[in-house]
Amino acid sequence: MTERDTILPGAPLVGWRREAGTPSLPEVNRSVAVPTGNSFWKKLGAFTGPGYVIAVGYMDPGNWATDLAGGAQFGYTLLSIILLSSLMAILLQHLSLKLGIATGRDLAQACRDHYSAPVTMFLWILCELAIAACDLAEVVGMAIGLQLLFHIPLIVGCIIACLDVLVILYLQNKGFRYLEALIMALMVTIVSCFVIEIALSQPSVHGILQGFLPQPQILHNTAMLYVSIGILGATVMPHNLYLHSSIVQTRRIGPDAASKREAIRFATMDSTLALVGATFVNAAILIMAAAVFHNSGHADVADIQGAYKLLSPLLGVGFASTLFAIGLLASGQNSTLTGTLAGQIVMEGFLRIKLRPWLRRLVTRAIAIVPAVVVIGFYGEDKTNDLLVASQVALSMQLGFAVWPLMRFTSDRRKMGEFVNPVWIQIVGWTVTAMIIVLNAKLVLDYVLPQAWLAGIYGSLGMAVPG
Repeated sequence: MTERDTILPGAPLVGWRREAGTPSLPEVNRSVAVPTGNSFWKKLGAFTGPGYVIAVGYMDPGNWATDLAGGAQFGYTLLSIILLSSLMAILLQHLSLKLGIATGRDLAQACRDHYSAPVTMFLWILCELAIAACDLAEVVGMAIGLQLLFHIPLIVGCIIACLDVLVILYLQNKGFRYLEALIMALMVTIVSCFVIEIALSQPSVHGILQGFLPQPQILHNTAMLYVSIGILGATVMPHNLYLHSSIVQTRRIGPDAASKREAIRFATMDSTLALVGATFVNAAILIMAAAVFHNSGHADVADIQGAYKLLSPLLGVGFASTLFAIGLLASGQNSTLTGTLAGQIVMEGFLRIKLRPWLRRLVTRAIAIVPAVVVIGFYGEDKTNDLLVASQVALSMQLGFAVWPLMRFTSDRRKMGEFVNPVWIQIVGWTVTAMIIVLNAKLVLDYVLPQAWLAGIYGSLGMAVPG
């Protein structure tokens, strides 16, 4: 029997080829106590946290550009796409946390256990590229927020964004609950900013309710379809699936099936409530853009800086733009905190290589900052929105490679035992997987293929090339 086939003592299920080694995020694994007894609220409180860590990835700066463009150009129509994206996210994050709790393996470890060494290496490289792309969006978002609030040059702002490694190191040493508390506080800040923005913009309630209903014109209007695909592609972050399957293991639960079933139930509540908050933020950005820009004839507003400059003049309230920038800065900072953990999880899970947290963070940050500084330095600050879009395309390319193994593992009874996905979740999950892969492939091809090819393809279908 080889090392790859050795079953660890106490391994939860026999379907995995288990390797000797440390658990996922060993410094915080099973570090949060779960109260005994029948108190619903105490147990919910104990499990609350990981869902909010995940939710910040669904409202990072990379999402802001697509939401702003959707609202400014098409009013409230694309709210249905945000709702659809959020429902997809709720399902996928449920599967991710279930994998972690039921098997004691995060998604990266599960891939290493199941796939051959070359496939594992390929998946790791793709995942590292996705984390770097996401980190790029967060660095640029933080830099834009610092520039808008304090008039700091973008290049300097990108460098300042590196310093959040100190926050990560300090909070990890204090305990994982402190990190969760900071992330939740920043999320409350973002939500509060947009509650005020929505109140100031006075959107149409009827328009909002109608926008949440899918409209046939989304499929027929190529420009609207293009932005919709961008919203879908920017919503589900691949590294969140790896991250969630790990951090749910910070709770100290029993090894029996009943304890795991209870943990999955409470963790799903935590995740769902947090993602509802993220849905509100994404919808609020689009609603604000629709009410302020679309209805005033500024449909061409498609970037963060342009929205910031126009908000206060159009609303007639001096602090409207400041609130917008504060929310952006909190969003960028929040998202960067989760990037460290995701990077650590995928490196340790796929390769079993453990770096010091500060070194891992600096490597990830350098990969994100170098392209940002180069592009801003050579092409100017007006290219930051292109950087955000490019980062979302890179994320789209990797997403299918994370969703596919997640669905495969959680639908395999040999690996999940009694926690295997029921048939209806398998049907819905594989449908969502196919939809994500097809739509993201289209988004990538629309960016990668030469315009002459696109003109021929769309022309043969009787459609205009989306702008």
